[in-house]
Amino acid sequence: MNSFIEFYHQITNPEVIIQTGGLFLILLIIFAENGVFFGFFLPGDTLLFTTGLLSSTGTFNVPIITLLVTISIAAYLGSIFGYFFGEKTGSRLFTRDDSVFFKKKYMYAAEAFFIRYGGVALIMARFLPIIRTFAPIFCGIVRYPYPKFILFNIIGGTLWVVALVLGGYILGQVLPSAKDYLEYIILGIVIITWIPVVLTYLKERKRVKKEQLDSAESTLK
Repeated sequence: MNSFIEFYHQITNPEVIIQTGGLFLILLIIFAENGVFFGFFLPGDTLLFTTGLLSSTGTFNVPIITLLVTISIAAYLGSIFGYFFGEKTGSRLFTRDDSVFFKKKYMYAAEAFFIRYGGVALIMARFLPIIRTFAPIFCGIVRYPYPKFILFNIIGGTLWVVALVLGGYILGQVLPSAKDYLEYIILGIVIITWIPVVLTYLKERKRVKKEQLDSAESTLK
């Protein structure tokens, strides 16, 4: 159990990821977190911001342009993988049993978000943990027009990567000592990005319960 907890800590701690795996591991995690259904727990937002910050301070010696280009491509490819996965086998996720690495409620949250916002949800979802992972899969399931998917995928992926990586880089330039408070910064990012996800889930759960109640009342009548 302790070894599992240690492993989980290593693959979800941005600093550990960067220090042990470098750019290759960053790209692999961003790819998985953007469309591989079991990658939802990986630290996309915090990893991007930390990467930019450590690049700015020289702790992670990779040029910012290289980071922006390669990470953006990894994000695009991850979502494309998710789309085709959803198109081929994703519908099975709605009947799949819950496990440590999968919860059906995440699929329903992505579905609700996509139904509410349409294609623009692919852009907005980039900034929302879990929904970012499952939105492209849901697009594949409903066979959302592929050209539109690619357009929103590129726009959303680019905005997400540039905003967080460049945001971390600029903060490091303006306030080099920010890396000493990285744990607090990461905590702040986690809280901010999870608020909309929790609200979406609560609204969807409330809607489902209301539909079930209405259905039960109709049956009684």
